[in-house]
Amino acid sequence: MSIPIIPFDEGEVLLDWVELTQALADGHALPKAEIGDTFLYRGQDTLLSRAAWIDGLGLAVKTATVFPANPDHGQPMIHGSVNLFADRDGILSALIDFHLVTKWKTAGDSLLAALHLADPDSKRILIVGAGTVGQSLCEAFAAGFPQARLSIWNRTTAKAEALAKTVGNADVAATLPDAVNAADIVVSATMSSDPIIKGEWLRPGQHINLIGAYRADMREADDDALRMSRVYVDSFDTTIGHIGEIKTPLDAGVITREHLLADYYDLSAFAHDPAKPTLFKNGGGAHLDLMTSRYILEKWQEAQ
Repeated sequence: MSIPIIPFDEGEVLLDWVELTQALADGHALPKAEIGDTFLYRGQDTLLSRAAWIDGLGLAVKTATVFPANPDHGQPMIHGSVNLFADRDGILSALIDFHLVTKWKTAGDSLLAALHLADPDSKRILIVGAGTVGQSLCEAFAAGFPQARLSIWNRTTAKAEALAKTVGNADVAATLPDAVNAADIVVSATMSSDPIIKGEWLRPGQHINLIGAYRADMREADDDALRMSRVYVDSFDTTIGHIGEIKTPLDAGVITREHLLADYYDLSAFAHDPAKPTLFKNGGGAHLDLMTSRYILEKWQEAQ
């Protein structure tokens, strides 16, 4: 039996953002995932493997090589793939493009939270950050909230203008404070170490969705934003103690553990609050890669 090899372009045309969020929700109704990460280094080069096993869904190992000098030689910095294995017997089920899984996992993770926490009648969505992830978020949130208008803010205005042109249904926000205050949904995907989203700009009923910070020394929202919001995460295991967005205010006593209301294993607790902002921290994790990979394979098999 031949093993499916699913490349980026051929896989992506089969996928649907809202359908993916249902697959993620269904995955969290199964037994809690076992996850593990492995890092190997050679100078500035890195081999990263993230593994997950969900009883009833299967196993996945997502491996990436990060070679920072590659662009100097005309090669992408990051390469990788996802090995997906069957739950019943551990047989290899598919090899899936690393970038395909990462794109859909990352944006789909945030869209799932927004569909539960944001006002379903949201009319204005602000995307903060015009990089690769920002473009994926534009696609995902346009699908999840088709009635809404997108605005894009980036430190370099030219990049925001380029992304707005690519997206089509988007304009460029001139100033971040005004854009945040005007938005019904704020989705941030920056590499900022210092908070750029201030609590003083927020208003009741807004939904703030944070993707960018992934290290303990990174944050996108300040203490006031955390303190005044109803806070949710995708996984307690991959955010508490690991990501500055949650770790720093907890360590400083700005918020307590009880301030984190739920993760996706209690998705029914995710609810829009017209009286307060809701804030979601996207921490990622190999279990989400597994759920996304299984969804991709199922769509691929349907198409065959």
